[in-house]
Amino acid sequence: MTLPLRVLYCHCTYANVVPKAVKEEVLRQLAESGIPFDAVPDLCELSARKDPSLPDLISSDEPLKIVACYPRAVKWLFSAANTPLPADGVAILNMRTDTAEAIMAQLRGEMETSTSEEESE
Repeated sequence: MTLPLRVLYCHCTYANVVPKAVKEEVLRQLAESGIPFDAVPDLCELSARKDPSLPDLISSDEPLKIVACYPRAVKWLFSAANTPLPADGVAILNMRTDTAEAIMAQLRGEMETSTSEEESE
């Protein structure tokens, strides 16, 4: 049985490194899609503050997709906050380099795969 997909969306509020149009479109489509997700204003800020919510955002047996920026940066942010990402079950989608459509296609594809596998069991 495949576990449901979890999504963590970073709005990159304080760093103007993600194109505004991309992050706004991803957020809009996520909200309309029915895909369950957690949204945070800025992972960089949460990491800098070593926010106690970070472990809760990633702790689960469910596969996790993080929609943010460069994978190496996201991994570093969690590590710097003493909350390293699990070695397995985490994928990072990059809003700096991908379009909103490409990111949503990856998320929808994952949801369809999970749903199809669950229905066939």
